[in-house]
Amino acid sequence: MKAYIHARLSRGDRAELERLKAATGQSESELVRLGVRLAAEQLAGRPSARDLAGKSVGRFTGGPRDLSSHRKHLDGFGE
Repeated sequence: MKAYIHARLSRGDRAELERLKAATGQSESELVRLGVRLAAEQLAGRPSARDLAGKSVGRFTGGPRDLSSHRKHLDGFGE
């Protein structure tokens, strides 16, 4: 069974969709399906923040509990 969606497009996105239809001869539905597949492929290759942190995840057991929220810990940081 096919699912139907309703999407709101800005004027610019609507104009781009019309331009793509004219340039490719594909229907709006075909172009939207292509866009979904391309977005899925692009996002699948992105590592998560946890993956990027690698071996440092869970490594630090000590330190101030308010490290991320108290300004005193940021004094001189980035200078």
